[in-house]
Amino acid sequence: MAIITVTPSKSVKNVLVKGMMDNVMEQFNNAADHINLHPNIRKILSITNNEIIVHFPVKMDNGEVEIFTGYRVQHNNALGPYKGGLRYHPTVDIDAARALAMWMTWKTSLAGLPYGGGKGGIQLDPSKYSEGELERITRRFTFALADNIGPEHDIPAPDVNTNSQTMAWIADTYMSTRPPAERTANQHVVTGKPEGSGGLEGRDRATGYGVFLNIKFWIENKNETLQGKKFIVQGFGNVGYWAAHFLEEQGAKLVAVQDAFGSLENQNGIKVEDLFNYSKAKKGSIVDFPEASPLDTESFFTTECDICIPAALGNQITKENASTIKAKLIAEGANGPTNVEGEKILLERGITIIPDILCNSGGVVGSYFEWLQNRNGEMWQLDEVITKLDKKMRESFNKVYEYSETEGIGLRTAAYCIAIKRIEKAYVQRGIFP
Repeated sequence: MAIITVTPSKSVKNVLVKGMMDNVMEQFNNAADHINLHPNIRKILSITNNEIIVHFPVKMDNGEVEIFTGYRVQHNNALGPYKGGLRYHPTVDIDAARALAMWMTWKTSLAGLPYGGGKGGIQLDPSKYSEGELERITRRFTFALADNIGPEHDIPAPDVNTNSQTMAWIADTYMSTRPPAERTANQHVVTGKPEGSGGLEGRDRATGYGVFLNIKFWIENKNETLQGKKFIVQGFGNVGYWAAHFLEEQGAKLVAVQDAFGSLENQNGIKVEDLFNYSKAKKGSIVDFPEASPLDTESFFTTECDICIPAALGNQITKENASTIKAKLIAEGANGPTNVEGEKILLERGITIIPDILCNSGGVVGSYFEWLQNRNGEMWQLDEVITKLDKKMRESFNKVYEYSETEGIGLRTAAYCIAIKRIEKAYVQRGIFP
């Protein structure tokens, strides 16, 4: 009963999603102009390769059947298989997936990985479903995608509201539908799996650790240390928690947090592990944490701090609030958290932005390590993973920082220029078929 559509959607469901697509295209065009990208390659990179929409039925716990809509957008694979997460969220639609897939193309290219970019998910609020229902939804979605994913074609990973358990269900369903002789050879169809099911030790913290590293590298270039620096985090999920965890280890102080339920502040510092344990007990909510005071949601970004980490959803920093931000550094843990208008205001105020395609790329680098581990039948230890991740992230940061300084442009445009040039080189060398 799956319906596969490869014609791009014309509809725009909400301003948030439309803004994301506008952002990614303006960012792309700014960099393309700067490097004088060949017009033919600009045309190719301005569109997606494939856009897949699937509608599929799932039986709920009460016996009723509900129809879900899932998406997978494959933007570009000039450098290798499509790579990118699957998210479960009410804002997921073809336009959101399209923008996020394009960001993944730039992210994997910038990191020097043999991947292209893809993204997708299901339009739903997972909090409204039981674990059993989510398992059936995930497995039926995997079946509906059929031959549109694969370990050498398109490799999903966790994203907003999905996790290692979600990936385990996808991997098991996918392998179960392959011929018996091929099943164990397809374990790397997804990354971000549990360690006992082919996952990489340390993959859970890779994105947040990468955010921390980029902040640390930037601070070091200013001949400063993280000791005593105040930071705020929007989104206290996997990325926000691990970034805060490593920053606190280096002497930085978490002074404000915001999640989907509320905001907290304590200028004397919020203990990261205490808040994490509290939120786990409260099913993910930080509300009423006893060691901090409630903060008005609209006032979150105005909090006095040195570093701001938006690690939730897109379009959170806009022209409406960019002028009130106190931080000297924005480290983008989420994809597209700063829109173009907001960024212009921040840059005019002298605030540095470490862009998403650099700042949160630790996740896809960790995914690459897991993919290699599965492909080669190896088992990597945590210290080895962290060492490799540190080296890879430092290389990427240095490239972007030096290009930014040499060209006199912002870190985002510098990152885009490097990423696009790598893809352009592949097209120039290979040519266009036929």
